[in-house]
Amino acid sequence: MSSLSRELVFLILQFLDEEKFKETVHKLEQESGFYFNMKHFEDLVQAGEWDEVERYLGGFTKVEDNRYSMKIFFEIRKQKYLEALDRHDRAKAVEILVKDLKVFASFNEELFKEITQLLTLENFRQNEQLSKYGDTKSARNIMLLELKKLIEANPLFRDKLTFPPFKASRLRTLINQSLNWQHQLCKNPRPNPDIKTLFTDHSCAAPTNGARAPPPTNGPLVGAIPKSGQFPPMGAHGIQPFQPVVSPPASAIAGWMTNANPPLPHAAMAQGPPGLVQPPNTAAFLKHPRTPTSAPGMDYQTADSEHLMKRMRMGQTDEVSFPGATHPPNIYSQDDIPKSVVRTLSQGSNIMSLDFHPVHQTILLVGTNVGDIAIWEVGSRERIVHRTFKVWEIGTCTVSLQAALMKDAAISVNRCLWSPDGSIFGIAFSKHIVQIYAFNINGELRQPVEIDAHVGGVNDIAFSHPTKSLSIITCGDDKTIKVWDATTGQKQYKFEGHDAPVYSVCPHYKESIQFIFSTAIDGKIKAWLYDCLGSRVDYDAPGRWCTTMAYSADGTRLFSCGTSKDGESHLVEWNETEGAIKRTYSGFRKRSLGVVQFDTTKNRFLAAGDEFMIKFWDMDNINILTTTDADGGLPASPRLRFNREGSLLAVTTSDNGLKILANADGQRLVRVLESRAFEGTRVTSQQINANVKAPIVNALGAVSNVSSPIAATPELTDRTLPVVSMSSLAADIKPKISDDSEKIKCWKLADIVDSAHLKALRLPDPVTTSSKVVRLLYTNSGLAVLALGSNAIHKLWKWTRNERNPSGKSTTSVAPQLWQPANGILMTNETSDSNPEEATACIALSKNDSYVMSASGGKVSLFNMMTFKVMTTFMAPPPAATFLAFHPQDNNIIAIGMEDSSIQIYNVRVDEVKTKLKGHQKKITGLAFSQSLTVLVSSGADAQLCMWSIDGWDKKKSRFIQAPASRTSPLVGDTKVQFHNDQTHLLVVHESQLGIYDSKLECLRSWSPRDPLPAPISSAVYSCDGLLVYAGFCDGAVGVFEADSLKLRCRIALTAYISSSISSSGPVYPMVIAAHPSEPNQIALGMSDGAVHVVEPSDVDSKWGAAPPQENGSLLRITSNPASSNSQASEPPPR
Repeated sequence: MSSLSRELVFLILQFLDEEKFKETVHKLEQESGFYFNMKHFEDLVQAGEWDEVERYLGGFTKVEDNRYSMKIFFEIRKQKYLEALDRHDRAKAVEILVKDLKVFASFNEELFKEITQLLTLENFRQNEQLSKYGDTKSARNIMLLELKKLIEANPLFRDKLTFPPFKASRLRTLINQSLNWQHQLCKNPRPNPDIKTLFTDHSCAAPTNGARAPPPTNGPLVGAIPKSGQFPPMGAHGIQPFQPVVSPPASAIAGWMTNANPPLPHAAMAQGPPGLVQPPNTAAFLKHPRTPTSAPGMDYQTADSEHLMKRMRMGQTDEVSFPGATHPPNIYSQDDIPKSVVRTLSQGSNIMSLDFHPVHQTILLVGTNVGDIAIWEVGSRERIVHRTFKVWEIGTCTVSLQAALMKDAAISVNRCLWSPDGSIFGIAFSKHIVQIYAFNINGELRQPVEIDAHVGGVNDIAFSHPTKSLSIITCGDDKTIKVWDATTGQKQYKFEGHDAPVYSVCPHYKESIQFIFSTAIDGKIKAWLYDCLGSRVDYDAPGRWCTTMAYSADGTRLFSCGTSKDGESHLVEWNETEGAIKRTYSGFRKRSLGVVQFDTTKNRFLAAGDEFMIKFWDMDNINILTTTDADGGLPASPRLRFNREGSLLAVTTSDNGLKILANADGQRLVRVLESRAFEGTRVTSQQINANVKAPIVNALGAVSNVSSPIAATPELTDRTLPVVSMSSLAADIKPKISDDSEKIKCWKLADIVDSAHLKALRLPDPVTTSSKVVRLLYTNSGLAVLALGSNAIHKLWKWTRNERNPSGKSTTSVAPQLWQPANGILMTNETSDSNPEEATACIALSKNDSYVMSASGGKVSLFNMMTFKVMTTFMAPPPAATFLAFHPQDNNIIAIGMEDSSIQIYNVRVDEVKTKLKGHQKKITGLAFSQSLTVLVSSGADAQLCMWSIDGWDKKKSRFIQAPASRTSPLVGDTKVQFHNDQTHLLVVHESQLGIYDSKLECLRSWSPRDPLPAPISSAVYSCDGLLVYAGFCDGAVGVFEADSLKLRCRIALTAYISSSISSSGPVYPMVIAAHPSEPNQIALGMSDGAVHVVEPSDVDSKWGAAPPQENGSLLRITSNPASSNSQASEPPPR
């Protein structure tokens, strides 16, 4: 259906609604699928009209369309099922179960079984997860909140949740205009025509005396525009005189008349993106628009095309309404705006560009006016990367670049930008070059691509996906835009057409059409499709000088911000459909000192730096919402950047640094990270402020860093670097590191031997057994600890919410309850005929904490965590299962390591082994999936690692771990593996060593037992944030290591967490360690005497020791993003 037909449906919907045809309105909404009426949907749900609810939904989506749709239908049918149970209508409940809920069994059979079990309960509220179910009305309201979130997130409902904004009674208005137009074309127009039907075109009968009536000059055809809900009388029922002739605007005619001209030769590009980028045939028509005049019966071409184009370019500067997409009003609080200063960081040189990582919300990339780049972990205040400018291969550069560098070595960063997934970033320099770095979260950089992109400066870069591979777009002083393959550096497109240096680029896509906006310093905005056929549009930016453009986070709203040569700044929202300005935001000073920078966050706020402060706007309001000066120290036009969640805002300062502003969410994020920063190895910002590196490039391209007391660079409006002559550079100034050296000497390992220096809790257990704890897990929610003993019995401890523990999460401050269901049964594995104490136990927990899969030498059992009942058993020995791991993308697929050294890929739903992997010589002792690498890594008692592709289950690589130099015998014994949060680095644990391996199974670093931890390693695990590794030892000690370097930062002696009053018949040590899923400093220890201890740092310390310095005094990088981290020191301290 064409867009005009679609708009006609909306007009009909409006007419039906105004005429109170309510049922017909909703029927058309459903059958057309164009507009989902959320209010109608809510009314149906609250009334419990479930059949009508599903019928209405069916016009927009089906159960199997996507996971959002499946969840929507499941929630509705589950509610219907629960209401039937609540009415004690078992027959209806069974019917719903069989007819409506059975379809979900194929996707999650475990969940379907659990739902079925509710039939056996007298009251389904006996189920722990449903214990808080209230009455029907409140349950429906709670479900509605969830449904609305799912519908808004469902891509099938995109652009269908808001009704297009147009005036009331629009269909009647169009009919009036049509009748007026028809009357204008009458050969004998009468002043008071009698119109009795709309079924045929209107035509006035010829006057009886042969005279022609004068054309109408006033009076409406069918009366004034009627009010909503009233249709004007027509014909014999009260026809009124004509209303004035209304000529459609030229832009509207252009839209309706796009087929008036023959198609252009490039038909493949005829359907461009809507808005500023007009389709080629539309653009051609605009050169000769057809606009009717007041004279009847003629074909006119008298419109001034230049005037029309000017109107299209400039639009209206006041807030106006246009047909097209609408945006829901923002619901916000000013508290959502990051305004509190939480960090002040010193870069040492003037920051020209900055960008937050798209995934790791506290990692910030910056580029400076001396060509330096740096990556900051703002939470821990660590500068984890610092690079000075260097041409990687001067010999491959153009002669003009070599000459420019010889003439003036000064170079500046114009733009730095992360790729959409954060795996690479690009740097645009003020001379010719773009450099692309590959980035790893541990701070390692690779230099895959260097491009000699433009003659002169490279003013802006952006990433896009015009093909399957990632591309980087550049623009420069040579008036061109170029597109390059971001991996190989090969040029893909070149766009020419600007008459001035190109200042910025903004790629975007709509309706699968990709395009690029570009702005030049003469104020021209152009749009390009990826076809090298020239610009599609030519508009003037407000201010007609330096302008940048950006879309809102959801890609539906386009904004631009720029400053004129006279210092007048303009922040506007564009209407793409009309190619005009939709609204202009007020609040800038008359003459801005520099080019105003701006950014958007989510789909709610705009921010711009002006008048030594940050100004904020609500996107839907032209007036300033609020301002902040960030406690002072900002330049006249500070540069700024939001992180992706909008919780942090980075702002440049006038003293060559930056400030991090945060809202409440951002402050919580920073607080989590701040305790992990170690300032002992850092040169203070005061020591380096006066020593700014100025890279000098000689004829051979070598770079030397000459320290120079360069004055702070004033803000420039054209982003160019001030000239720094060779003669102005002072001699090398030695950095002051004496204080730093003292700190390094003073660092000591934290050795905790006393219970007063930590918090420890032995979990209560009234039953004394001689069994060992062989497996230990936190639930994913962090509310409970699950232990599996060598006697095949599981124990579950749950913390409850109370005044002392309002979150209900595990803590040493409150003792948990050893939990059992009301039936009193134990969760016990089947065992083989042999001694279960000798069996290899294994365990895996479902993501929602509802089920646990476990084995202790016998069959694998699937338990319901709420009832402790066995749901099913499978995989009878021999061979016995020795390790279990859920597939990361399908909970029905399980990798099962076996005693016979094989790995079986098992589908629980169909009870079938899909494939069997062979490559080890001894039993499997570890399995770990990496979703990003799409691999499974296995480890065995043969001390071998194998990597398997999860696409075809073929073996990609294998490697034996190497014995430490102190060990002469070959390695044997259990080897465990765990992927880091970055899904790339792998922790390998053997009694003889800890190792960090990369994605190619190459060992990056290792650690072997030695003083002060000489005993064999019993277990090790990453902390939840990936910054630490916790290791248990066979003498009872626990070591806390830096995850990036495996340097020991803290030793916890057995006496610190076990009371001396507790007697034991043999040595006691932690056989297994579990890391809390959200508290990085909390661990649980499963002991050889059957006890479980939870251990945390003391309230005074709040963390385990301090990060150790590196031997050479270089910076120790600690990446402290909670999502992932694996850093390694390599950078020297700044000078």
